[in-house]
Parts: sequence; structure tokens; C-alpha cells
Amino acid sequence: MEASFGVSSAAAANAVNSPALSPPSLPFIRSEARPISWRVDKSRKAGKITTKAVAAQAENPASAASKPGHEVLLFEALREGLEEEMERDPRVCIFGEDVGHYGGSYKVSKGLADKYGDLRVLDTPIAENSFTGMAVGAAMTGLRPVVEGMNMGFLLLAFNQISDNCGMLHYTSGGQFTIPTVIRGPGGVGRQLGAEHSQRLESYFQSIPGIQMVACSTPYNAKGLMKAAIRSENPVVLFEHVLLYNLKERIPDEEYVVSLEEAEMVRPGEHVTILTYSRMRYHVMQAAKTLVNKGYDPEVIDIRSLKPFDLYTIGNSIKKTHKVLIVEECMRTGGIGASLTAAINENFNDYLDAPIVCLSSQDVPTPYAGTLEEWTVVQPGQIVTAVEQLCR
Repeated sequence: MEASFGVSSAAAANAVNSPALSPPSLPFIRSEARPISWRVDKSRKAGKITTKAVAAQAENPASAASKPGHEVLLFEALREGLEEEMERDPRVCIFGEDVGHYGGSYKVSKGLADKYGDLRVLDTPIAENSFTGMAVGAAMTGLRPVVEGMNMGFLLLAFNQISDNCGMLHYTSGGQFTIPTVIRGPGGVGRQLGAEHSQRLESYFQSIPGIQMVACSTPYNAKGLMKAAIRSENPVVLFEHVLLYNLKERIPDEEYVVSLEEAEMVRPGEHVTILTYSRMRYHVMQAAKTLVNKGYDPEVIDIRSLKPFDLYTIGNSIKKTHKVLIVEECMRTGGIGASLTAAINENFNDYLDAPIVCLSSQDVPTPYAGTLEEWTVVQPGQIVTAVEQLCR
């Protein structure tokens, strides 16, 4: 295997009414300024964020034009990554429901079927187990398939193919086969999409031996992780959050790749280490503004790599702050936070001045009612309270 898979140095269909339309109407939000790693960290700035359904102010066109790079939404960044890799490597292909001329339920593959043909961008029947199994077979024979789950919850129908085939075939074949497959799609708690379309499944896939897993949170790392996942010889599950597809950011014009095993330092600080990923990154950053006004200096890390964890970055932060808060949208019982808590206690217990605090979603199916849905997910006010209690 190319990577170590332990801990070491991730409803749309009827939301779009026409192929000609853009993705479902979601709030436009911008990612906050932060250092970003592309093998080597580079300091870059982006616009101001809003984490509720409030539109960000449009950037002055004159100032935007003067900055390097180009501005994209997260779903467009994913498409750029896909298109660049399909152009670079003729073995890259896409399987999934409506990924062809319809362009995907969130338009991540829009226009790719016209450019590369129906055999490289293959519309499949509504049978996740069948087309995921077909992708595994394609990978075994030398192709590099990208499987789109219209919703990550639907990929539970392909759990056998992902676990027994994707995860195990390299091992059970004695290394004769590699499975360079990317499994990606929207997940997380949406806006009143109901329980089946608002599942938090990261920990389900984290438990599979042989699988790498990453979660994108910005257009920059979405594109970079997509490209890295396609190039990997390992099967990679790429988690995208349904509410982040319309997040906007300026990304470089030149090609770049983001490491599949590195966390991202979002905000350096001294008082407490806050570990988070995906949509919760923005709830944490909203809370961080309040915490700074109250005199606290939180360090925020987007763990990004859900398997394996980047314990080098996490450990260095803990050795500095001695306090840890984990904020996730995954469920409390058996979630990513539970695995991360165990890893930190095992490796850095001597550096902790207080017990690890983990804020997770409620262990209930996601309600349809908007108010109840919001109550199941960690909110910025809870993060502020948790930090205040940790730092007493």
C-alpha cells in the first residue's frame, strides 16, 4: 500500500429541476483568510465568511481583477480538478447516476460528457452496488474511476463493494491488484432534506481497512484533494458537504495538489486547540470571532484527512495549547470525534491539562423541521461556551 491506514504523519436528485440550471440555491459564503498547504504552506487571503444563510457582500470587481488566480464556487473547483485529471490521464473516468449530459445532481460533472464522451463519463442505472462494483473492476484492469454517489447515504447500498472489494482486494490479492478509485458525493446535514438525505456517514467508512478518507471544506482544498485522490493508488473516499457547494473562493490559476494526509492550520493560537472539518469549520470560525473579543486565542485546525489523522500537526498544537476541543457534525457515538479522542489520549495524554471535550451532532435521525434540524447540529454558541469552560 502506498499509505498507512492506521493513525499517522474526508436528495440532490430532485433539488435540480433542469439540466440547464445551476445547482440548488444555497447561500453564497466565502472562506476565511488562512494559511493553506500545497506541499509547503503558503499564506493566502480570501473574503469574509458568513455561516448562516446570509449572502456575503460581493467583492469589488476592480480589486478582484487585480488579484492572482480566479474565483470559483466549490462545486466548480471540484469540476476543475476532475477535468484537469481527465485531460492529463486518459484512464480517468466517471461513473454514476446522471453524471453524463445532465451534469451531475450538483453539476460537478457538467460539460464533461460533451468533452470526453459517454464512455468516460458513464450514466448508470439507479443501482449503487452495481456501478460501484463495476468501478472496482475497472480499477483492477487499469482504469482510474471516480464514482459519484448522488447522496452519500445512497452509497450504503454499495457498502459491500466499498468494504469487501475496494478496501480489501489489494491485500487479499497479495498486492497483485491496486484499486485507484475515488468515491465522492454530497453528504452531511442539509437544509430540510430529511433524515435519509442528511446522514453523517464519515465514521461508517472510516472503519473500513484499506480506505483513505478526506473531507473538503474550501474550493482550494476541494480541487487539490480531488486531484490527489485521483492520482492515488489507494481507494479514497472524498466527503463533500451539501451546504458548501456554493462556497466561493479565489484559487490559483496554476496546477496544484493538496496532500491527502495533512491537516490545515486555519488559525494559529495559544489557548486551546479546536479540531474540526467540513462545514463545522465555519461554525468554529464564527465562534472564534466571539472568543477573540472575549480575550481568548483559539488555534483552529481543519483536520481534513479523516483517515489517517495527521497526528504530527495535531500533536504540535496540543503541545502548545494543552487543551483540545473537537467540533464535528458526525454523531457522538462512534463518530470521527470518538476516534480522534482515542488517538489523542493514546499519543498526547501527558500534554493535556484538561479532559478532551467533543461537540458532536445528536444521536438521532436528522429531523425535517428546520428548527429541530438546527438543534441536532453543533452551533457557534455551544463552541464559545465549551472553550470558556475549558479555559477556566
